[in-house]
Amino acid sequence: MASVKKSSSSTSVLCVLEQRKLFDYLPETLLRKSCKTNLLFVFLSLLFFTFFFSYFVSRTVISPPDFAFLPANISVPSPDNSSANFSNNVLREQVNKVSRHTRHVSSIQDSDKLKSASVLFPDWEVLAIVSPETLSDSVDGLYCFFSTKEISKARFSGVLPFTNLTTFKCNMPKRFRRQRPFFQPVLTKHPEKEEESLIREASAKELIRTNFYVYEALSTENDVALFAKGVNRHQGFSRPPQELKCVFGDDNDAETAVRTPVTSSSQEVFRCAQPDLTAFTSNKPIKVSIEITNDNLIVPSVAYYTPRRKIADTSEKKSLLCASTMVYNVGKYLKEWVMYHSRIGVEKFILYDNESDDNLESVVKELNDEGYNVTTFLWLWPKTQEAGFSHNALYAKDSCKWMMYFDVDEFLFSPSWDKESQPSDHLLKSLLPKKPSIGQVSFRCNDFGPSGQTSHPVEGVTQGYNCYRRVEQQRHKSIVLLDAIDDSLNNVIHHFGLKKMFKWKQMDTGLAVVNHYKYQAWSEFKSKFRRRVSAYVVDWKDTVNLRSKDRTPGLGVEPVEPKGWSQMFCDVKDDRLKLLNQRWFGSQTAKGLKMAWER
Repeated sequence: MASVKKSSSSTSVLCVLEQRKLFDYLPETLLRKSCKTNLLFVFLSLLFFTFFFSYFVSRTVISPPDFAFLPANISVPSPDNSSANFSNNVLREQVNKVSRHTRHVSSIQDSDKLKSASVLFPDWEVLAIVSPETLSDSVDGLYCFFSTKEISKARFSGVLPFTNLTTFKCNMPKRFRRQRPFFQPVLTKHPEKEEESLIREASAKELIRTNFYVYEALSTENDVALFAKGVNRHQGFSRPPQELKCVFGDDNDAETAVRTPVTSSSQEVFRCAQPDLTAFTSNKPIKVSIEITNDNLIVPSVAYYTPRRKIADTSEKKSLLCASTMVYNVGKYLKEWVMYHSRIGVEKFILYDNESDDNLESVVKELNDEGYNVTTFLWLWPKTQEAGFSHNALYAKDSCKWMMYFDVDEFLFSPSWDKESQPSDHLLKSLLPKKPSIGQVSFRCNDFGPSGQTSHPVEGVTQGYNCYRRVEQQRHKSIVLLDAIDDSLNNVIHHFGLKKMFKWKQMDTGLAVVNHYKYQAWSEFKSKFRRRVSAYVVDWKDTVNLRSKDRTPGLGVEPVEPKGWSQMFCDVKDDRLKLLNQRWFGSQTAKGLKMAWER
């Protein structure tokens, strides 16, 4: 009997263990039944599991696809910047109102969520880039849903010009900032719906950082140029091209992606061979990235490859001289800069807009309506001025012969022009090299000070600022022959590296000089503390590299006006361009002299 009891006890223990393994999710009353019902339990559990699994798979199969598209010609409401400061509770109330009053948005799967990739920008802003195949007829009422169940209103941020992708920005909630790692939020119209599903999706992918990602791509006739941060980690360091590959294809399926060799690696620019398009069976836009082969690592990317389109209308005559620069909130200065340089020889202006929120768009329209040729491209990427100029050198090569890389507060001037009663388009062109071996000409800068001004001079910078700082080593700006630029596209803002057969000419200041209206009235100058656009110059708020020549003498790391600012940097009085422009562009009115660019 003892042995029988022992056997019965062992069987009971075994039965209990099997029950715990197989039926943890079954009601407790069933677990108390005899092991004689074991087969029944197995059958029921398998039946339940089969039903649950089928339901889960069916939801997965009909889930939205990996790509999405928003048309570029959508009507967009003005962004409500103040909403970024709303509390989470207020936002949730707004969400409920939006869900009741906005029209239905149709998409491929009739989903309220938009497939997107997100990047963490400075100042805790999240840029959400809608994937290329999501269909929507509205950009209102979107929200970023974070894995902490917090939401932030999504503000329309523009359409990327070279991929036609729609972008939004939202502020990262303060509580979410304490999380590690950061995950990409979900872009949705109704964050109050399917919260658990949204949490899972908002915890799936890490947020892309701006110190390590591929952000842009541009096809040429012979190759593809990729623009990426973090691959070449600092200025002066470039990975050998043989350590890199360009990867074309779905980043979720690296095995089937097409790889091509990298032919050039310099700064943030990587050039590689075109992919074999027969490898792609669909018409979907093709994600493109860079693989660091030694590390078996593919760089996170928001860039897409499109086969080369005709970059410029070849039926048009190539312009002899164009100008390009990167801008932010320069609406009040732009007319003076364009009108002046257009009248002395610049034929086209190409502006890379670093997300201006002033009246730049209306000023550009007004200039074009008056017959000037001004093009703007949205260029969201922070601290990429060098890369932007490299991009421009490729993009404009078919439409421009020479390119002038000056900022909108820089005006080229020759003392010899004082004899001219009217401006002429041959004046600037006369400064271009006559020798075919010269591929670049540079001009020294005089950095003008506030000149007693306490606010922006409405008559223009050339009229309001008339004295400059005396320095031993003047900076320079350049006009470059686009065909002469080295294939690496290497540049330091002020000039490009040239192919070996070309030379670089430095212009004597007696022949021509750049009036750089750098140290303006404090109300204007303090905007430079927002962010430095160069990739290799630290922001002024950072407490590093305090002796940098980019910094302003007498300033700390906070935008606090130094005592006596309006009289600083005024060693040499210079009225030459001021008086010349009064003669060329001024007219007498009942209220006095009025410049052509004044409203």
